Amino acid sequence: MFKSRSRVIPVSVLNAFKKGWGMDRTVIAYVIYLVVSIALTVWVARTLSRNGRVFLSDVLRGNEKLADAVNHLLVVGFYLVNLGFVALYLNDSGDIDDTRGIFEALSAKLGVVLLVLGVMHLGNVYVLSRIRRRGLMEREQQPPVSPQAWVPPTAGA
Repeated sequence: MFKSRSRVIPVSVLNAFKKGWGMDRTVIAYVIYLVVSIALTVWVARTLSRNGRVFLSDVLRGNEKLADAVNHLLVVGFYLVNLGFVALYLNDSGDIDDTRGIFEALSAKLGVVLLVLGVMHLGNVYVLSRIRRRGLMEREQQPPVSPQAWVPPTAGA
């Protein structure tokens, strides 16, 4: 028992993990899920932004200002999609009764968040590589010397 000014508070009220008192385990799982998911999203977005800038510069033929602008837009879109998914996936259908349930719920939710982050990353890389490949093909199709005359086709050819 603890004394608070003039009244006595039972220890069971202070125990956040005891059923029926204090904070619910589901709320604890939600808080941990949000903190870890947001931290992972920010880390992946910063990593992709930092390392993808060089790739974007190459795709956009050295236009640094355009590469920075596109990079920023991609990062904002990445945040919006992933944090929106994290928020929508927060809902849980069942109650968490013990500490094991917290870990099971977190592992399932964080696993799905990691898979979504990976799919988003692979989608971005795929689209940018297609743009890069198209740009390389356009550069190769331009003749090194401009044409000087036109030759009509022969009748026997």
